[in-house]
Order: sequence, then C-alpha cells, then structure tokens
Amino acid sequence: MNLWGPRVAADDRTLFRLWAPDRDAVTLEIDGAEPVGMTARDGGWFEAEATAPAGTRYRFRLNADLAVPDPASRLQSGGVHGWSVVVPTPFVPSEIEAQGGASSLGLSTSLGTNEGWFGRPWEEAVIQEVHVGVLGGYDGVAETLPALAELGITAIELMPIAAFAGSRNWGYDGVLPFAPAEAYGSPHDLRALVDRAHELGMMILLDVVYNHFGPDGNYLGAYAGDFFHADRDTPWGGAVAVDRPEVAAYFLENALMWIEDYGFDGLRFDAVHAIGNTAFLDRMAAEIRARVAPERHVHLVLENESNDAARLGDDGFDAQWNDDFHNVMHVLLTGESEGYYAAFAENSTQKLARCLGEGFVYQGEAMPTHDGKARGTPSGHLPPTAFVAFLQNHDQIGNRALGERLTTLVAPERLAAATALLLLCPQIPLLFMGDEAGSQTPFYFFTDFHDELADVVREGRRKEFAHFEAFSSESARESIPDPNAHETFAASRPIPHDEAVRWRALYRDLLALRHTAIVPRLRGATADGAEMLGEGAVQAVWTLGDGAVLTLAINLGTEPVAVRGDAPLYALGTPGAPASFAAWIKDAA
Repeated sequence: MNLWGPRVAADDRTLFRLWAPDRDAVTLEIDGAEPVGMTARDGGWFEAEATAPAGTRYRFRLNADLAVPDPASRLQSGGVHGWSVVVPTPFVPSEIEAQGGASSLGLSTSLGTNEGWFGRPWEEAVIQEVHVGVLGGYDGVAETLPALAELGITAIELMPIAAFAGSRNWGYDGVLPFAPAEAYGSPHDLRALVDRAHELGMMILLDVVYNHFGPDGNYLGAYAGDFFHADRDTPWGGAVAVDRPEVAAYFLENALMWIEDYGFDGLRFDAVHAIGNTAFLDRMAAEIRARVAPERHVHLVLENESNDAARLGDDGFDAQWNDDFHNVMHVLLTGESEGYYAAFAENSTQKLARCLGEGFVYQGEAMPTHDGKARGTPSGHLPPTAFVAFLQNHDQIGNRALGERLTTLVAPERLAAATALLLLCPQIPLLFMGDEAGSQTPFYFFTDFHDELADVVREGRRKEFAHFEAFSSESARESIPDPNAHETFAASRPIPHDEAVRWRALYRDLLALRHTAIVPRLRGATADGAEMLGEGAVQAVWTLGDGAVLTLAINLGTEPVAVRGDAPLYALGTPGAPASFAAWIKDAA
C-alpha cells in the first residue's frame, strides 16, 4: 500500500493523505466544495476522505496565506503553484471516466496497453537521449520514433518530465516528481508515447531526479522540514533524508509509478552521489526488482560521480553513465583542458585505453578537479555493458557556455571515427538528439523563472564561466544566452545538417553491424585489455560471449600507427592512419 498520494475508491470517494509533521492542523480544499478538516494520524500524517472522482481539483491549506499542492500529485492544473488533480492509482485507463472535466484534463479511457510487450534485453540497448519540450511535447517525440527505429536505435531516454515552474525547463528543476509537466501534454499523451515506442519495438527510459528539488514551487519545507537534512549540504541545499522511511517511500513509490503505471522500461537516476546513501540505492533497486514481473526487462541506470562499481550488478543497477569515456574522448577530439577536462588532459591516450579495457578511468586515484581526493573503485571485473558510453549528452553540451555540439568543434572525419568507436564498442552507446542528423544547432541551458530568481539564475550562469579564458571579461560573459529567454529554448531544437543524409547513413551502417555482429554475442563479454599505439591511438580487445574476439582500433592523433589485424570487418579511412577507425571480429576456433 502506498503511503503517498490520494487513494481512489470505486464509489468516487477518495482518501487524501499528507505527511506534515511540522503542522498541527491541515485542511483539504476541493475546488467547488466545502473545505474538509484533516485528521491527524501517527507519525505526522494527516488524512481526510471526500467525494472526489477522477478530474477533481484539490490542494492542502496550511494557513490563511498558504495552500499547497499535493507533493505526490499525479497531475497539476495551473502549474506547480496551482491545484492538484485526482488521478486513479494505479493509472489504469479503464478506471478513468471521462466525465466532469476529466477528459479536458487529459484523463482518457482510450489508451493502448501493449500487453505483449516485455521489453528488450539490456545488451540490445542503443539509447538516444531527448528533451520532450524541445521536440514539441509527448506527441512531438512520438513523431520522431519511426525514423530512429529505422536507423537501429532501440531505446529513447526522456530527460526529466516532473512538473516544474514555468513552461520550459531542462527538467532538473522539478518539484512535483509524480506529476508529468503540463506543458508537454496530458498523462494520456505520455502513456500514448510509451505505447508508440513499444509498437516500434523500442524501449523507453526516463531520467528521474531524487537528489534535490527545484528552487520554485517546492513547498515541502513549509510543513515537512524533516524531508531534508539541514546539516548535509549539496549544491542544491540540504540533502534529501532518504534514511527516513517516509522519504524513502516517496521516491520508491515514484519509481514504481513510472514503471508500473506508465510502462517505462527503465529509469536513469540523476546524480545519486548527491544523495549520499548507498543503502537507500541498494534497497530501491532490490524493491523495484522484486515488484517487476520476472518476464519483464526493466533497466536501472545510475549517474554516479563516485564511480562506485559495487552498485553495479545483476541484482542491483544494470549500468552507470560513464562520464570518463566522454571526458577523455572530448579531450582527444578537441584538445580542451579547462574545467573538469583538466583531469583527463594528461596521458589522455592511456586514459582512453584504460576506459576501454576496464570501464572507469578513475578507480581510486586522486583526481585533480576533486581537490586531489580519490575517486572511484576498481571496475575491471565488470562486464562492458555495465557502462553507458557517450560522446555528448544534455550536460556535456548544455553546460557549455554557448551550447556547442561536437559537430561545430571537430572535423567531420575525426567525429565519424569517434562515432564508430562509440557504436561498435561493447559498452552501451548513448546518443543525444540530433547526433544522427549531424545537427549543428546548440543545446542551451534554459529555464522559465521570473523576477529575482530569473536574475539570480542568469547571473549565476554567467559567473560559472568566469574562470574560463574565453569568458574572463564581463563583456564576453554577457554573450552567454539568458536561460530565461524564450529564444534560448527555441534555438535548442535540433535541426538536421545539410549533410544529414551522410550522417544517417553512417549511423545506419554502424548500428546494423552492431545488431548483427556484436549484440547477439554481448552477454558474457569480457574486456581483454587495451593498449596505446601512439599519441591519440588505441587498440582494444574483447572476448564476446560466444568466444569470438572483437578488436577495435582508433587513431585520433596526427601520426600514422601500426595496427594488428587482417582485412577489417569495418573501417573508416586506412587502418592506423590519422582520423581512422577499424573493427575486426575473429570467430572462436
């Protein structure tokens, strides 16, 4: 039984609950009805039952000046400061009656179910990360799926969709994690997007944020201060108190909602190092696995700056975003060494070899950009599929001052070689929307804050780059786009490049080879090591699950190198030459 959110009964009666340990009294307000006093229960909970069918708007009155939405609201009307809306739990379409305003709020009975869909094995994952708002909402994302499936992309990952202040946001400022953002469409539209992906044989993953809440619309501190640890700082304030059962249940119930009620095939957990509680992570993974039917493929992926290999395994999390792969590849491709790239600028080629051969680059060594503190744990024992590799994503593009993509920073032949390594490497590849079309449009950081908060975000964003040489002057920093301007958001939509046909052909060819020659052999694959062939050049070897040997060689340097192998299965350029890539597969004897 869930602790959080309303519980709808068959007779249109609904039980409302709020954890408000800092309050002596709470009143339930239902739009168009008399207020109802809530009864205090043990542990800081308040309850009230009222007639409230699907589509009913409600909120909680704390005092004469403050009424707040349900922190477990499944749908908002009027934004994060507005009314919450009753949606049946679980979100079963047949339970939603289109009456009394329910249909206008996106509560429909006509959703597909795709009952025969059980997901795809993790080894088959080729993921593209997308921003729902930039692509035009849930319907806009759905329109892109057939072309992506035709290329060989098997999964899309939505950046966070939890309700946030305003009409546009990266998603990492969400304040109501259970409520899909109104600006993107209705719950019906979201479920239809999930169903459309499944119809095309594609998995759909969701990025969720459990380490913090956004700065506008988070009312938890007004009635449940114990939701946070005031004495444990994070970049966003006090750490979430996941050691409290009420808080742990909040996030676990949220994760299960996306998987069980909407049908998502997996979750990517944002910046779990900022949660700082590995016991909570392990418990969450275990409870999700226990709840999911054994025939379903549900995938759990971490973003974890700590490079903690102990969290990855069959009974825990499938994989971790491998920032180390991106960071060292970016240095080799661009020569940039400012900011966090400084930790990968020295011995970059050897670092790439370690990444391909062992997973993490930093496995307990002191890291210059972490004040010399040790980062990571040994990872060479893990399968290559425990790592999600990428050349860019929302962070690595959007956290650049001007949002540049690699297509504007790197010569096409060098980027093509890097793309071939990404797509044929046994680590799980992740792309960013527009990559497959050679898009050169920026992807900026954007928000929709107003008044003083807008000023703080704008100026704070510009100050972040003051230590970069290109933005050391105030006039240079003023060229950094205002995150709150609508044009900043509008300019972030990916537009295919003039050479889009060639880029799509490259992706199609590489992914066809991955799916036919590598994916069927990925389960049980092990890394056999990698070596530096010369500055910017690496050759890596894996034994695949059926005993075949995969060898990849890439040269991002300026001098030719000698590579070992007969005629390659696939090559870009002459093997060993600058800006070249080659792949060999030798079947087991």
